[in-house]
Amino acid sequence: MSEITFSTPDFGSNPAQYLRDVRAELKKVIWPTREQVIRATILVFIVSVAVGAFLGGLDYLFTQLFTFLVK
Repeated sequence: MSEITFSTPDFGSNPAQYLRDVRAELKKVIWPTREQVIRATILVFIVSVAVGAFLGGLDYLFTQLFTFLVK
């Protein structure tokens, strides 16, 4: 099993080198395509609306139940 090591960035000694390293690492990233971003955004929106509707429905039901029990 390979060991994962983490090092803390050394900002103070050479900030320019640090920024070059950051740029080099960002070039290695496989960025999502525009279509992937749009699809993921739509999915998040749909799930958020569904969860909101579900929780709103539960809130309404519990409010009605509580009102019925209190009266």
